[in-house]
Amino acid sequence: MTNVFLVDDEIAIRENLRNSFPWEENGCQLVGEAPDGEMALPMLRDLNTEILLTDIRMPFMDGMKLCEEVQRTMPWVERIILSGHDDFDYARKAMNLGVREYLLKPVTAGELAAALDRARGRIEERKRERDNLTHLRERLLSGNAFMKDKLLASLFTEEGDPADDDAVMTQLRKLGLNLSAPCYVVLDISFEADGDRRMACRSALAALAELSRGTVFICSGAKGARALVLGDHPEDAEERAYSFASSAMHLPELEAEEHLLIAIGETVEDFHALRQSMRSARHLRHLQTASGPAPRSIIGGSSRGGGYGDHAVGKARLYLEEHFSDPNLMLQDAAEAVHLSQSHLSTIFSQETGVTFTQYLTALRMAKARELLENSGLRSSQIAQDVGYNDAHYFSYLFKKSTGMTPSEYRREREAAKKIQPES
Repeated sequence: MTNVFLVDDEIAIRENLRNSFPWEENGCQLVGEAPDGEMALPMLRDLNTEILLTDIRMPFMDGMKLCEEVQRTMPWVERIILSGHDDFDYARKAMNLGVREYLLKPVTAGELAAALDRARGRIEERKRERDNLTHLRERLLSGNAFMKDKLLASLFTEEGDPADDDAVMTQLRKLGLNLSAPCYVVLDISFEADGDRRMACRSALAALAELSRGTVFICSGAKGARALVLGDHPEDAEERAYSFASSAMHLPELEAEEHLLIAIGETVEDFHALRQSMRSARHLRHLQTASGPAPRSIIGGSSRGGGYGDHAVGKARLYLEEHFSDPNLMLQDAAEAVHLSQSHLSTIFSQETGVTFTQYLTALRMAKARELLENSGLRSSQIAQDVGYNDAHYFSYLFKKSTGMTPSEYRREREAAKKIQPES
């Protein structure tokens, strides 16, 4: 089944698509929904979204901005735009963002099914390309690709001469790789696969990097592979590094690796300091594996030694306890509160708690909602607002998904249970 996420600020449209469209018959499952792009964005990665189905005109973050952010951070996600506006400018802007499907409301089941089928076809085509080991191996080792790999790798070796780095950069530019950027981060990617499996893992990473549109580059590494991430500023570079690392962890070729470790080096602002970023990444990897093979994990410079990650997650959880009732609360808010990028916090949060940021916030809100339903006479719509949802219908949907009951059913059950409890 292909994971689909729906974004539309009109409740009736979301309910109609959720309940009336035959998702499973079309090889899909609706894994989540949101009333605007700002709320949807942190949920997309949490739910391993493969197809985004979004309206254009929405409050807070519209569909075009959402598609732009998805293109920047999750370019593998297929996007289908729903619009009530037959406007060529919207369609043209959507195409510039890599959107291949643009449907006008009202959308028929047949039109949506056809668009989903085309999107699934493109997803399957990319998967088949990754699965074709021979093709990937030839692409990696043939001609310019082999030379690019060797030149990139030379930038990270201690034996390399920094005085030669400018010449290497010029050669890479001639081969089509422009490494000029304000900031850089190096990722040291370690895995145990060898032979054909190692080649498949490196090729899958290279294919993922190609989706970054010139901001991530892969080369061979002694323990697996290395990635060079380019950023427009330090926060951007860190965001892209953690985003790429998170995506790499879910590549089919790497999911079988029990001891996959991605170490993220410090951000540097000088091309000639790449080895400094590489050394910090390698140092983190050595620290992690000193006591034996490392489990599947992502570690970064801000969490070196292990303690800072725990501290940051603890602060983030406290922040959520204090601000869960804010309907506009986002991962970005918590990240700013603990002075980390969104991708960095998302990564260490899931590693420390075992659930994603969105899952944790939703569970926290549902727990507070259960308390209010049991101990107050507030209406369900008021409780929805009190726990952070302006949309009472959406709150009811999430509550039933969490407990198996609507808010009113839950209240009746708890009241009945209290009546039959024996007196102490």
